[in-house]
Amino acid sequence: MPSSYQAPMRQDAERKPKTVSQSTKSNLSKDTATVSKLLDGKGGSVFSVSPEDTLLTATKLLREKGIGALVVTGPDGDLQGILSERDIVRKLADTEDVSLQQTVGQNMTRKVETCAPDDTLVTVLRTMTKGHFRHMPVLDDDKLCGVITIGDVVHYRLTELEHEALQLKQMIVG
Repeated sequence: MPSSYQAPMRQDAERKPKTVSQSTKSNLSKDTATVSKLLDGKGGSVFSVSPEDTLLTATKLLREKGIGALVVTGPDGDLQGILSERDIVRKLADTEDVSLQQTVGQNMTRKVETCAPDDTLVTVLRTMTKGHFRHMPVLDDDKLCGVITIGDVVHYRLTELEHEALQLKQMIVG
């Protein structure tokens, strides 16, 4: 029996409830999880490099920030590509003479899948899974406003499931 349980008392029947108990509707109503909701909790920090930066600069920034990818932006902040750890590893495996002095522009992925703040997380997760990539820039009216990772999406969904389970437990207990 939960420690917060109190046995019914005689005067309980005489009292009029002043609050409304939780309902199935209030406990189970769920807004669709969107990119903007994820970014609200995560924040919109974006770490970027320019195409002219060297791989050495990019790798140092990746290590310093503890992240797996950098967006590549032009002088106006426009998205030009993305450089991930995988891009660097593939280049190292494919080219014997790869140098950390090569530019980001020579090694970045130019065709970048993006999402919008109103996109659902389920859609984004499917796109990431199908495309075998882990990072997706978020564009709002063609302006970069964030980057989400597959880990962000999974973490958000796990937190959501924990919250749903707690609500169901509260509904059962009363």
